[in-house]
Amino acid sequence: MDTIYSTLTRERILILCANVVLVASFVFSQNSFVFADNIKIVNGIVSPPLVNSIQIERTLDKIEFKDNSEVEFNNYIHKKYANCRIYNVSKGVKHIKLVRYYQGRPVKLNVIEADTNVNPKIKIKPILASTTLSHKASITAMAKRNNSLVAVNGAFFLPQTGCPLGTMMVDKKLYTGPVFNRVAMGIFDDGFKMDRVQLNATLKRGFDSIKIDNINQPRMSVGFTLCYTPDWGKVSPYTPKNGLQVVVSDGKVIAIGTNKCSIPLNGYVLVGPAVKLASLKINDRVSLNIKTNPEWDDVNHIISGGPYLVKDGEVFVDVQDEKLLAIGGRNPRTAIGYTAENRFIIITADGREGSSIGMTLKELGAFMKSLGCVNAMNLDGGGSTVMYVNGMITNKPPVQGGIALSNALTISLE
Repeated sequence: MDTIYSTLTRERILILCANVVLVASFVFSQNSFVFADNIKIVNGIVSPPLVNSIQIERTLDKIEFKDNSEVEFNNYIHKKYANCRIYNVSKGVKHIKLVRYYQGRPVKLNVIEADTNVNPKIKIKPILASTTLSHKASITAMAKRNNSLVAVNGAFFLPQTGCPLGTMMVDKKLYTGPVFNRVAMGIFDDGFKMDRVQLNATLKRGFDSIKIDNINQPRMSVGFTLCYTPDWGKVSPYTPKNGLQVVVSDGKVIAIGTNKCSIPLNGYVLVGPAVKLASLKINDRVSLNIKTNPEWDDVNHIISGGPYLVKDGEVFVDVQDEKLLAIGGRNPRTAIGYTAENRFIIITADGREGSSIGMTLKELGAFMKSLGCVNAMNLDGGGSTVMYVNGMITNKPPVQGGIALSNALTISLE
C-alpha cells in the first residue's frame, strides 16, 4: 500500500509541476513557449515530456525584467510621501499632491520629483516664450510647444516687456546676464549646481579691453556698458546721457552713434558711456569674451531666481542681499532644488485663498530642506505661480490658467 501511495504521490507531483511550468510560460513571457511535438494535454493534464529545454532557455532570454533603479525610485517615493496622492508622470518622474498646515491653516502643495539616473532621457531646461526676449505666453502654450511633461513658471521678468531678469542660458547660449548678484541654478550633464552668479565679460581690441557690465538687460546704472544681441529684438534701447552706441557685425565695428541702432543678425550693439566706448573706431576688429563667475564652462542651461532657500543642506534665505525684500510675506510660491543624490525637485504652493494661504520664504526653505534638498532657490511666484503636468494645470493659480509669462522651467523626454 505504501509503495502504491508513493507512486501516486510522485505522479501527482509531476503533474503539478507540469501545470506550474505551463502557467509560468504564459505569465512571465510575452511570447508563448514552443512545446515539443509529442506533448499531450488531456482534460487539462499535461503529459510529459513538457518543453524542450533549449527552447525554454531561448524564451527566458527574451523576458524583460523591470529596472531595479526604477523599482527603488518608486519605493523611495512611496515611502517619502506616505499618505499623499502620488501620480506617475513618466519613468523617473513623479507628481505628488499634499497639504501642509501653517499656523493651523492649510497650504496646498504640488511636488515634482525627477531622477535622471532612473531615466537618462529626462531633459530639464528653461525655455522662452518666443524667439526673442520681450514676449510673453501662457505656461500651457510654452509647454505644448516644447512637448513638455512638466512646466512651471521660471525666472523673474519685467511685466511690461517680458524680458527675464537674471541669468538665462538655454542650450549653452547665454540670453541674459545676472542682476543684483542673485542666485542661479546651473544644469549639467551629470547634475546641478547653485550659486550667486556674476558676469565676467569683456570686449577685446588688440591688447585693450572694455568691461561689459551686462547682456540683454535693462539699464540699472548710467555708468554701465551693456551688450544687446538679436535675442533682445530688432533695435537697441535708448542711449544714456553722454553715451554712445557701437554696432558690431561679424567681429567688426560698422557704426557708431548716439541714437538707437538696428541690431545686426551676426553681431550686437554696445550701449554705454562715451568715456568708455570713445576709443573704438569704425572698422576696428573686436571680439566679445563672455564667462560667468563661478566659471561653469560645461553648463548646459542656467536659470536665475532668488533668494536662496537652502544652501549646503541648511535653510538659508538671503532676501536682503539679493534685493528681494518686496517678495516677502505669505504668497503663492514656486521653488526648485536638488538632493545629494541629484534628484531634481520642483514645488508650487497655492495661496491668497481660504483653502490655501501660501507660504513665507522661511517656511518654503524649511519645506525644501524636509524634502532632502541640499540646495534650493525661490523662483518667480505670486500671480506667476503655475504648474503644468501632462497637459493640465495642476495647481490653482490666482488667475485661472495662469498669467502670461516670459519663460518657464520644463521637464521633457529626449
